[in-house]
This record gives sequence, C-alpha cells and structure tokens, in this order.
Amino acid sequence: MHSEAAFGATSGVVPPDAVPTAPSAAMSRPGRARRAVIRPGRRTAVVDLRGERRPPGATELRFPAGDLVVVSGLPGSGKSTLMHRVVPSLDGHGAVVHRIDSQDVRERWEHGRLRRLPYGLYRPLVRAAHYLTLGRALRSGASVVVHDCGTLAWVRRWIARAARRGGRGAHLVLLDVAPEVALSGQESRGRGVSGYAFARHRGAVGRLVGAAESARLPKGFCSAVLLDRRAASALETVTFH
Repeated sequence: MHSEAAFGATSGVVPPDAVPTAPSAAMSRPGRARRAVIRPGRRTAVVDLRGERRPPGATELRFPAGDLVVVSGLPGSGKSTLMHRVVPSLDGHGAVVHRIDSQDVRERWEHGRLRRLPYGLYRPLVRAAHYLTLGRALRSGASVVVHDCGTLAWVRRWIARAARRGGRGAHLVLLDVAPEVALSGQESRGRGVSGYAFARHRGAVGRLVGAAESARLPKGFCSAVLLDRRAASALETVTFH
C-alpha cells in the first residue's frame, strides 16, 4: 500500500523521522514497499529532501491537476533525465501533462534537415520553437512541467503570471548538486557549456537554492522542493490529481 507522508515543519525542512500517517487511495502490488507521498505547498512552502531529511524508500511528488512545475538546476545536474523518468503523460483525470524541455526541441532539430549545420547557427530557431511550445502549453490549462536553466528569471515570471491568471499553482523543484557532479554530467552526455556560462548558472541556481532555504520563493510561486542526487534518484514519480 502506498502511504502519504505528512511532512509539516514551519521551517520547510522535512524531519528525518517523518513517517507515513495516512493511507492514500492508490494501492500497490502485494509485497511492494510503501511510497511516501509528498504534497508541496500543502503544509509548508519549502520541502527539503536533501541528506538525512530524505524519507526512506521511494517518494512521489503530488501536485493539483493543472498546476505548473519548474525543474531547475545546474547544466548536467540531471534535470532532463529526471523529467523523462518521473513525469507522466497523463494526470489523475486522464488529461495530458505537458513536459517542456528545450533539450527535446534541440534533439528534434539535430535529427532534422539542419543536422549537418553547427548548432550555434540554428540555436535561435530552437529557442523560438521551445518558447512557442511552452506558450501553447501554458495556455492549454493543463499540467505543465518545465525544464529551467536557472538564469532566465523572466521565464519563471512568465510561468508565475500564467499560473495566477489561470487560478493555478506554480512550484519549483530544485536539484542541488555539487558543481563537479554537474560537470561530470555534462561530460557524460557530450554537451558542455563554457566556463563563463557555467559560472552564471552556478550563481543563479545558488541564489535560488539559498532563497528557498530561507523560505523566500520567486514571486508567484507557492512551493519549492530541494533535492540532492540521492533524493532525485529516490523520486519515483510526479503526479497531478
């Protein structure tokens, strides 16, 4: 049986001894370990699952259907991998969940007619296509999960405005990994960023993480979840109900 964990602390830090307190409606197969269900924004604005604060076993992040989730972190921290692994195609009511990742757009173009050209030549077209796709998803009223590099605050403001206009919630999921881990991730995927760009990303993501640790969220956002590499690996799914 899955179980819903009540993680409520005014500081936003998940206590290491938190235990499931109420069974969820979903049932698992016999013998399967219970899954801790975490509802960001319900009891506290910031949920910190890093280090010893991570509950034992697999976890699920559950958001209201139609809400917007921004996944942010350093290049190479595992944002795209996490999104592909845990974001469902449908919400709990059978409606589409939009997964918006600029890497998906880039890969489609790289395998298209422009594949023989250097990426720098058609990068503006990839970015335009990405933002057009994001705009359509935000206007649809459906649940959306967005890949965020951390340096573009205007994109988060755009998402927050869309949430406010639609009466929906906006949430942050922050991957807090060491710079050397992120650089290794870039190397393994064969795509890196310049030292200057990486320094900008480190500054932007560091400010986001530091603000979340102090329970200061970007304007228009109602919750943030902090994950380290182990917590991200333990995250089994993101659901919208």
